[in-house]
Amino acid sequence: MRRRKHKRKMNRVVIVTSDAVDGGSRQYRIRPWFSRIVTLVLCVLIGVVIGYFVYEERIWGAAFAQNSEQSASLQALEEENASLKNEVQALNEQIRILSTTVNEKVQIETELSAQLEQQRIPSKLPLTGPASIEEVSEGEPMCIFTASAGSMVVAAAGGTVLSVSDDDEYGHNVRIDHGNGYITVYRNQGDATVKQGDSVVQGATLFVIGEDNNKLGYQMMKDNEFIDPMELLSISG
Repeated sequence: MRRRKHKRKMNRVVIVTSDAVDGGSRQYRIRPWFSRIVTLVLCVLIGVVIGYFVYEERIWGAAFAQNSEQSASLQALEEENASLKNEVQALNEQIRILSTTVNEKVQIETELSAQLEQQRIPSKLPLTGPASIEEVSEGEPMCIFTASAGSMVVAAAGGTVLSVSDDDEYGHNVRIDHGNGYITVYRNQGDATVKQGDSVVQGATLFVIGEDNNKLGYQMMKDNEFIDPMELLSISG
């Protein structure tokens, strides 16, 4: 029969000595299972520490990468914001220029409208050159002008020719509607240079004064009522 071999038990002994003169030494016997446990625990701890540092490095790397991306995104947003601000400033400048241009245009149009409106008020003398004036107060108010040959009968204001007709006393008459309630009547023996429906401006020629037609009968109406022309006539000299 074979003899059973007994496993040889190995115990580790730890000897602790003292540096003192009279110090002794002590022996501590460590069981094998205890040393294995301690070794296992140390390995686990070492693995944990190593894993922690490796994992921490990855975490910090990911955090750094994310921070870099966020910084790049923030910088891009800041650049885009700066670009938008520049565009907004440019648009505001364009709006300011356009607003100024529009205001100037409105002002010019207002001034032109006022000038046109003023040019439709029959305040100008209906003759070029010197002339004498005689007022007729009986019946319908009238101014009779006596002008020299070569002068011209002109529209006292801009408007539309209502009619060109015969006149028993003066030969012909021209009526102009100025579009603002005023109508002017020009009576002369000469031939009219305009016809019904013509648009005329202030100063447009209506008759040419000669030796045989040097008198002009001038009348004015406001809202279909005759008024004294002298109320509006602007005479200088």
